[in-house]
Amino acid sequence: MATGPTLPFDEPVWELDRRIEELRLSTALDAVAVNKEIRELERKRDEILSALYANLTPWQQVQLARHPNRPTTLDYVRMMVEDFVELHGDRRFGDDHAIVAGFGKLDGRRVVVIGHQKGRDTREKLRCNFGMPHPEGYRKALRVMRLAEKFHLPVVTLIDTPGAYPGVGAEERGEAAAIAENLLEMARLRTPIISVVTGEGCSGGAIGIGLADHLALLQYAYYSVISPEGCAAILWKTGEKAAEAAAAMRLTARDLLELGLIDAVIPEPIGGAHRNPEQMAATLKSAILKTLDALCGMPLDRLLEARTEKYRRVGVFMEQGRRIEQALAARAESEARAQKRAGRRRTLTAGSTSA
Repeated sequence: MATGPTLPFDEPVWELDRRIEELRLSTALDAVAVNKEIRELERKRDEILSALYANLTPWQQVQLARHPNRPTTLDYVRMMVEDFVELHGDRRFGDDHAIVAGFGKLDGRRVVVIGHQKGRDTREKLRCNFGMPHPEGYRKALRVMRLAEKFHLPVVTLIDTPGAYPGVGAEERGEAAAIAENLLEMARLRTPIISVVTGEGCSGGAIGIGLADHLALLQYAYYSVISPEGCAAILWKTGEKAAEAAAAMRLTARDLLELGLIDAVIPEPIGGAHRNPEQMAATLKSAILKTLDALCGMPLDRLLEARTEKYRRVGVFMEQGRRIEQALAARAESEARAQKRAGRRRTLTAGSTSA
Protein backbone atom coordinates (compact mmCIF):
# COMPACT_ATOMS: atom_id res chain seq x y z
CA MET A 1 0.00 0.00 0.00
CA ALA A 2 1.14 3.61 -0.52
CA THR A 3 2.37 5.04 2.75
CA GLY A 4 2.89 8.71 1.96
CA PRO A 5 6.12 10.21 3.34
CA THR A 6 8.97 7.70 3.37
CA LEU A 7 12.09 7.24 5.45
CA PRO A 8 15.67 7.34 4.11
CA PHE A 9 16.33 3.67 4.87
CA ASP A 10 13.10 2.71 3.06
CA GLU A 11 14.54 3.86 -0.26
CA PRO A 12 14.96 0.31 -1.71
CA VAL A 13 11.16 -0.16 -1.68
CA TRP A 14 10.08 3.26 -2.94
CA GLU A 15 9.97 2.19 -6.58
CA LEU A 16 8.13 -1.04 -5.73
CA ASP A 17 5.51 0.90 -3.76
CA ARG A 18 5.04 3.32 -6.64
CA ARG A 19 4.64 0.51 -9.18
CA ILE A 20 2.14 -1.38 -6.99
CA GLU A 21 0.05 1.77 -6.59
CA GLU A 22 0.05 2.39 -10.35
CA LEU A 23 -1.14 -1.16 -11.04
CA ARG A 24 -3.92 -0.88 -8.47
CA LEU A 25 -5.20 2.29 -10.13
CA SER A 26 -4.98 0.84 -13.62
CA THR A 27 -8.25 -0.04 -15.37
CA ALA A 28 -7.04 -0.63 -18.94
CA LEU A 29 -4.99 -3.78 -18.22
CA ASP A 30 -6.04 -7.39 -17.79
CA ALA A 31 -7.20 -7.79 -14.18
CA VAL A 32 -5.86 -11.32 -13.73
CA ALA A 33 -2.40 -10.40 -15.00
CA VAL A 34 -2.37 -7.21 -12.93
CA ASN A 35 -3.29 -9.02 -9.71
CA LYS A 36 -0.58 -11.60 -10.35
CA GLU A 37 2.04 -8.89 -10.89
CA ILE A 38 0.88 -7.03 -7.77
CA ARG A 39 1.24 -10.17 -5.65
CA GLU A 40 4.73 -10.77 -7.00
CA LEU A 41 5.79 -7.17 -6.37
CA GLU A 42 4.32 -7.28 -2.83
CA ARG A 43 6.21 -10.50 -2.12
CA LYS A 44 9.47 -8.93 -3.31
CA ARG A 45 8.79 -5.75 -1.32
CA ASP A 46 8.05 -7.69 1.88
CA GLU A 47 11.29 -9.66 1.48
CA ILE A 48 13.27 -6.44 1.19
CA LEU A 49 11.44 -4.85 4.14
CA SER A 50 12.00 -7.91 6.34
CA ALA A 51 15.74 -7.77 5.64
CA LEU A 52 15.90 -4.01 6.21
CA TYR A 53 13.86 -3.99 9.40
CA ALA A 54 15.72 -6.90 10.96
CA ASN A 55 18.77 -4.66 11.44
CA LEU A 56 17.45 -1.19 12.18
CA THR A 57 19.66 1.06 14.31
CA PRO A 58 18.15 2.74 17.40
CA TRP A 59 18.05 6.06 15.54
CA GLN A 60 16.22 4.49 12.61
CA GLN A 61 13.67 3.07 15.05
CA VAL A 62 13.18 6.55 16.50
CA GLN A 63 12.55 7.87 12.98
CA LEU A 64 10.07 5.06 12.38
CA ALA A 65 8.27 5.77 15.67
CA ARG A 66 7.77 9.34 14.41
CA HIS A 67 6.49 8.39 10.96
CA PRO A 68 3.65 10.83 10.17
CA ASN A 69 1.41 8.00 8.97
CA ARG A 70 1.65 5.85 12.09
CA PRO A 71 -1.83 5.27 13.55
CA THR A 72 -2.86 7.78 16.19
CA THR A 73 -4.94 7.16 19.30
CA LEU A 74 -8.14 8.14 17.46
CA ASP A 75 -7.20 5.77 14.62
CA TYR A 76 -6.87 2.90 17.10
CA VAL A 77 -10.12 3.92 18.79
CA ARG A 78 -11.90 3.85 15.43
CA MET A 79 -10.48 0.42 14.56
CA MET A 80 -10.65 -1.28 17.98
CA VAL A 81 -13.22 0.36 20.25
CA GLU A 82 -16.98 0.07 19.94
CA ASP A 83 -19.44 2.70 21.18
CA PHE A 84 -16.69 5.17 22.09
CA VAL A 85 -17.93 8.25 23.97
CA GLU A 86 -15.28 10.96 24.34
CA LEU A 87 -15.22 13.17 27.44
CA HIS A 88 -13.86 16.71 27.37
CA GLY A 89 -12.37 19.23 29.79
CA ASP A 90 -10.66 19.15 33.18
CA ARG A 91 -13.40 21.16 34.97
CA ARG A 92 -10.79 23.78 35.92
CA PHE A 93 -9.41 25.50 32.82
CA GLY A 94 -10.41 23.95 29.49
CA ASP A 95 -10.13 21.03 27.09
CA ASP A 96 -6.78 19.84 25.80
CA HIS A 97 -7.02 18.15 22.39
CA ALA A 98 -3.58 16.55 22.86
CA ILE A 99 -5.25 14.07 25.26
CA VAL A 100 -8.20 11.92 24.15
CA ALA A 101 -10.25 10.24 26.90
CA GLY A 102 -13.51 8.40 27.01
CA PHE A 103 -15.57 5.24 27.53
CA GLY A 104 -15.94 2.38 25.08
CA LYS A 105 -15.94 -1.38 24.60
CA LEU A 106 -13.29 -3.88 23.50
CA ASP A 107 -15.09 -6.96 22.22
CA GLY A 108 -18.00 -6.08 24.50
CA ARG A 109 -15.79 -5.44 27.55
CA ARG A 110 -16.33 -1.95 28.97
CA VAL A 111 -13.11 0.05 29.32
CA VAL A 112 -11.79 3.58 29.63
CA VAL A 113 -9.38 4.62 26.87
CA ILE A 114 -6.97 7.55 27.27
CA GLY A 115 -4.23 8.53 24.85
CA HIS A 116 -2.09 11.21 23.27
CA GLN A 117 -3.27 12.63 19.96
CA LYS A 118 -0.71 14.18 17.59
CA GLY A 119 -2.97 14.93 14.67
CA ARG A 120 -2.63 14.07 11.00
CA ASP A 121 -2.67 17.20 8.83
CA THR A 122 -1.24 20.61 9.72
CA ARG A 123 -4.52 22.01 10.99
CA GLU A 124 -5.15 19.03 13.29
CA LYS A 125 -1.53 19.00 14.51
CA LEU A 126 -1.83 22.63 15.55
CA ARG A 127 -5.14 21.91 17.27
CA CYS A 128 -3.54 18.99 19.15
CA ASN A 129 -0.31 20.90 19.81
CA PHE A 130 1.64 18.11 18.06
CA GLY A 131 0.73 15.67 20.82
CA MET A 132 2.30 17.76 23.62
CA PRO A 133 -0.28 18.03 26.42
CA HIS A 134 -0.88 21.02 28.68
CA PRO A 135 -1.65 20.51 32.39
CA GLU A 136 -5.39 20.52 31.68
CA GLY A 137 -4.84 17.46 29.50
CA TYR A 138 -3.36 15.51 32.40
CA ARG A 139 -6.10 16.74 34.72
CA LYS A 140 -8.70 15.59 32.18
CA ALA A 141 -7.00 12.18 32.05
CA LEU A 142 -7.05 11.92 35.84
CA ARG A 143 -10.71 12.96 36.00
CA VAL A 144 -11.60 10.13 33.62
CA MET A 145 -9.40 7.64 35.50
CA ARG A 146 -11.27 8.43 38.71
CA LEU A 147 -14.52 7.76 36.87
CA ALA A 148 -13.07 4.42 35.75
CA GLU A 149 -12.28 3.57 39.36
CA LYS A 150 -15.77 4.61 40.46
CA PHE A 151 -17.47 2.41 37.87
CA HIS A 152 -14.95 -0.49 38.20
CA LEU A 153 -13.66 -0.19 34.64
CA PRO A 154 -10.10 -1.01 33.54
CA VAL A 155 -8.01 1.81 32.05
CA VAL A 156 -6.13 1.50 28.75
CA THR A 157 -3.69 4.29 27.89
CA LEU A 158 -2.00 4.77 24.50
CA ILE A 159 1.21 6.79 24.69
CA ASP A 160 2.62 8.77 21.76
CA THR A 161 4.18 12.10 22.68
CA PRO A 162 7.50 13.94 22.33
CA GLY A 163 6.83 15.26 25.85
CA ALA A 164 4.56 17.58 27.79
CA TYR A 165 4.34 21.12 26.40
CA PRO A 166 7.20 23.20 27.92
CA GLY A 167 5.61 26.62 27.38
CA VAL A 168 5.31 29.42 29.93
CA GLY A 169 1.52 29.15 30.13
CA ALA A 170 1.68 25.42 30.82
CA GLU A 171 4.19 26.00 33.62
CA GLU A 172 2.07 28.79 35.09
CA ARG A 173 -0.92 26.44 35.20
CA GLY A 174 1.05 23.75 37.04
CA GLU A 175 2.37 21.30 34.43
CA ALA A 176 4.79 19.55 36.79
CA ALA A 177 2.22 19.38 39.60
CA ALA A 178 -0.40 17.91 37.24
CA ILE A 179 1.96 15.13 36.12
CA ALA A 180 3.07 14.46 39.71
CA GLU A 181 -0.55 14.21 40.88
CA ASN A 182 -1.29 11.74 38.07
CA LEU A 183 1.62 9.56 39.14
CA LEU A 184 0.47 9.59 42.76
CA GLU A 185 -3.13 8.79 41.89
CA MET A 186 -2.31 6.14 39.30
CA ALA A 187 -0.05 4.38 41.79
CA ARG A 188 -3.06 3.78 44.05
CA LEU A 189 -5.94 3.70 41.53
CA ARG A 190 -8.11 0.72 42.42
CA THR A 191 -8.65 -0.60 38.92
CA PRO A 192 -6.35 -2.32 36.39
CA ILE A 193 -4.22 -0.05 34.20
CA ILE A 194 -2.63 -1.10 30.89
CA SER A 195 -0.33 1.26 29.00
CA VAL A 196 1.03 0.82 25.48
CA VAL A 197 3.61 3.09 23.84
CA THR A 198 2.49 3.21 20.21
CA GLY A 199 5.08 5.70 18.91
CA GLU A 200 7.13 8.13 20.97
CA GLY A 201 7.21 7.93 24.75
CA CYS A 202 9.27 10.82 26.05
CA SER A 203 9.80 12.18 29.53
CA GLY A 204 7.08 13.08 32.03
CA GLY A 205 4.74 13.73 29.14
CA ALA A 206 4.60 9.97 28.59
CA ILE A 207 4.64 8.70 32.15
CA GLY A 208 1.91 11.20 33.11
CA ILE A 209 -0.56 8.65 31.74
CA GLY A 210 1.83 5.67 31.77
CA LEU A 211 2.16 4.39 35.33
CA ALA A 212 0.52 1.00 34.86
CA ASP A 213 0.19 -2.60 35.98
CA HIS A 214 1.31 -3.68 32.53
CA LEU A 215 3.48 -1.56 30.21
CA ALA A 216 4.08 -2.66 26.61
CA LEU A 217 5.75 -1.12 23.58
CA LEU A 218 4.99 -1.62 19.93
CA GLN A 219 7.97 -3.18 18.20
CA TYR A 220 9.28 0.06 16.68
CA ALA A 221 8.18 2.48 19.40
CA TYR A 222 10.64 3.98 21.88
CA TYR A 223 10.45 5.04 25.53
CA SER A 224 12.90 7.42 27.15
CA VAL A 225 13.41 10.18 29.71
CA ILE A 226 14.31 12.60 26.91
CA SER A 227 14.43 12.71 23.13
CA PRO A 228 17.73 11.73 21.46
CA GLU A 229 18.09 15.32 20.20
CA GLY A 230 17.62 16.67 23.72
CA CYS A 231 20.15 14.21 25.13
CA ALA A 232 22.67 15.10 22.41
CA ALA A 233 22.18 18.83 23.06
CA ILE A 234 23.02 18.28 26.74
CA LEU A 235 25.99 15.93 26.29
CA TRP A 236 27.54 17.22 23.05
CA LYS A 237 25.97 20.69 22.80
CA THR A 238 24.51 19.78 19.40
CA GLY A 239 21.45 17.89 18.20
CA GLU A 240 23.49 16.49 15.30
CA LYS A 241 24.70 13.73 17.64
CA ALA A 242 21.14 12.39 18.04
CA ALA A 243 21.95 9.05 16.40
CA GLU A 244 24.82 8.46 18.87
CA ALA A 245 22.59 9.48 21.76
CA ALA A 246 19.85 7.08 20.65
CA ALA A 247 22.33 4.19 20.60
CA ALA A 248 23.65 5.05 24.07
CA MET A 249 20.25 5.57 25.70
CA ARG A 250 18.96 2.01 25.10
CA LEU A 251 15.49 3.29 24.31
CA THR A 252 14.24 0.60 21.92
CA ALA A 253 11.61 -1.97 22.85
CA ARG A 254 14.15 -4.81 22.78
CA ASP A 255 16.56 -2.95 25.08
CA LEU A 256 13.84 -1.98 27.55
CA LEU A 257 12.54 -5.53 27.73
CA GLU A 258 16.05 -6.81 28.47
CA LEU A 259 16.43 -4.19 31.22
CA GLY A 260 13.11 -5.23 32.78
CA LEU A 261 11.59 -1.76 32.36
CA ILE A 262 8.65 -2.93 30.25
CA ASP A 263 6.51 -6.06 30.34
CA ALA A 264 6.00 -6.92 26.66
CA VAL A 265 6.80 -6.04 23.06
CA ILE A 266 3.89 -6.13 20.60
CA PRO A 267 4.98 -7.07 17.06
CA GLU A 268 4.25 -4.71 14.17
CA PRO A 269 3.39 -5.60 10.56
CA ILE A 270 6.24 -5.87 8.06
CA GLY A 271 7.55 -2.35 7.50
CA GLY A 272 5.89 -0.87 10.58
CA ALA A 273 2.40 -0.04 11.83
CA HIS A 274 1.83 2.66 9.19
CA ARG A 275 1.99 0.08 6.36
CA ASN A 276 -0.93 -1.95 7.70
CA PRO A 277 -2.88 -0.05 10.38
CA GLU A 278 -5.76 -2.55 10.43
CA GLN A 279 -3.43 -5.48 11.13
CA MET A 280 -1.65 -3.45 13.80
CA ALA A 281 -4.94 -2.56 15.47
CA ALA A 282 -6.04 -6.21 15.48
CA THR A 283 -2.73 -7.30 17.05
CA LEU A 284 -2.88 -4.53 19.64
CA LYS A 285 -6.48 -5.29 20.54
CA SER A 286 -5.69 -8.98 21.02
CA ALA A 287 -2.72 -8.17 23.28
CA ILE A 288 -4.78 -5.75 25.40
CA LEU A 289 -7.65 -8.22 25.83
CA LYS A 290 -5.25 -10.99 26.86
CA THR A 291 -3.67 -8.73 29.48
CA LEU A 292 -7.07 -7.55 30.72
CA ASP A 293 -8.09 -11.18 31.31
CA ALA A 294 -5.04 -11.64 33.56
CA LEU A 295 -5.31 -8.35 35.47
CA CYS A 296 -9.07 -8.30 35.99
CA GLY A 297 -8.89 -11.69 37.66
CA MET A 298 -6.62 -10.39 40.45
CA PRO A 299 -7.99 -9.13 43.80
CA LEU A 300 -7.62 -5.34 43.94
CA ASP A 301 -5.38 -5.37 47.02
CA ARG A 302 -3.01 -7.82 45.34
CA LEU A 303 -3.14 -5.75 42.12
CA LEU A 304 -1.96 -2.64 43.99
CA GLU A 305 0.75 -4.59 45.80
CA ALA A 306 2.04 -5.95 42.49
CA ARG A 307 1.97 -2.43 40.98
CA THR A 308 4.07 -1.11 43.87
CA GLU A 309 6.51 -4.01 43.64
CA LYS A 310 6.85 -3.46 39.89
CA TYR A 311 8.07 0.13 40.27
CA ARG A 312 10.24 -0.61 43.29
CA ARG A 313 12.13 -3.13 41.16
CA VAL A 314 12.82 -0.40 38.61
CA GLY A 315 14.73 1.50 41.31
CA VAL A 316 17.32 -1.24 41.84
CA PHE A 317 20.55 -0.62 39.96
CA MET A 318 24.12 -1.94 39.91
CA GLU A 319 27.32 -0.35 41.24
CA GLN A 320 30.50 -2.04 40.02
CA GLY A 321 28.68 -5.31 39.51
CA ARG A 322 26.88 -5.31 42.87
CA ARG A 323 23.41 -4.24 43.92
CA ILE A 324 23.45 -0.83 45.55
CA GLU A 325 22.05 -2.34 48.75
CA GLN A 326 25.11 -4.58 48.99
CA ALA A 327 27.43 -1.66 48.37
CA LEU A 328 25.75 0.42 51.08
CA ALA A 329 25.84 -2.48 53.56
CA ALA A 330 29.56 -2.99 52.90
CA ARG A 331 30.19 0.72 53.35
CA ALA A 332 28.26 0.78 56.63
CA GLU A 333 30.20 -2.24 57.90
CA SER A 334 33.50 -0.59 56.95
CA GLU A 335 32.52 2.62 58.76
CA ALA A 336 31.53 0.64 61.85
CA ARG A 337 34.93 -1.10 61.95
CA ALA A 338 36.68 2.26 61.52
CA GLN A 339 34.67 3.70 64.43
CA LYS A 340 35.64 0.72 66.63
CA ARG A 341 39.31 1.18 65.79
CA ALA A 342 39.07 4.89 66.52
CA GLY A 343 37.39 4.09 69.86
CA ARG A 344 40.15 1.67 70.84
CA ARG A 345 42.83 4.24 69.98
CA ARG A 346 41.10 6.85 72.14
CA THR A 347 40.91 4.35 75.03
CA LEU A 348 44.61 3.52 74.71
CA THR A 349 45.53 7.19 74.49
CA ALA A 350 43.49 8.00 77.57
CA GLY A 351 45.11 5.10 79.53
CA SER A 352 48.59 6.23 78.54
CA THR A 353 47.88 9.79 79.67
CA SER A 354 46.59 8.60 83.08
CA ALA A 355 49.73 6.55 83.65
